[in-house]
Amino acid sequence: MVAEQIVSRGITDPSVLRAMRSVPRHIFVGEADRGRAHDDGPLSIGRGQTISQPYIVALMTELAQVTPVARVLEVGTGCGYQTAVLAACAGEVWTVEIEPDLAAEASGTLSYLGVDNVHQRIGDGSLGWPEHAPFDAIVVTAAPADVPEALLDQLADGGHLVIPLGTSSQDLCVFTRESGAIHRKSVIPVRFVPLR
Repeated sequence: MVAEQIVSRGITDPSVLRAMRSVPRHIFVGEADRGRAHDDGPLSIGRGQTISQPYIVALMTELAQVTPVARVLEVGTGCGYQTAVLAACAGEVWTVEIEPDLAAEASGTLSYLGVDNVHQRIGDGSLGWPEHAPFDAIVVTAAPADVPEALLDQLADGGHLVIPLGTSSQDLCVFTRESGAIHRKSVIPVRFVPLR
């Protein structure tokens, strides 16, 4: 999976590649989909949500420029796969999920894998987690029409916010804060579930 889907598409960050090799993707999908867990595409995890394709998880993590001491906010825990990849690269991860059942399942899976640098909350991720801001990286795994202002406000100087934006068509965007100014870059067209 890593060689064919990720390295071949230009992902080079050693910590991202190490995380993608070490986090067992099949643990995060339902029993019926285990045989397809490493396929080059998203899979349903129920409740209208998906686990992103492996390449997109790796790309978003690399674009966030996560370091071993980084404080990372994730919006949309889902099944916890992107969370686990971020946790393998970062110092600490704060993750917010709106669906209580998904949050509980993700918590159980992360605990089973021994991931102990993740803090979870159930709620509206578009509000971020202000009491633990600022964050060195923010990764959003569902698409709003526009970037939530609260997330930009919680981005540390030098930090990167990686987010899919749009409704009928979407772009994966990176917002970077430099000396107080926000810079935006569009990366590739994507398709994510809507941010609720």
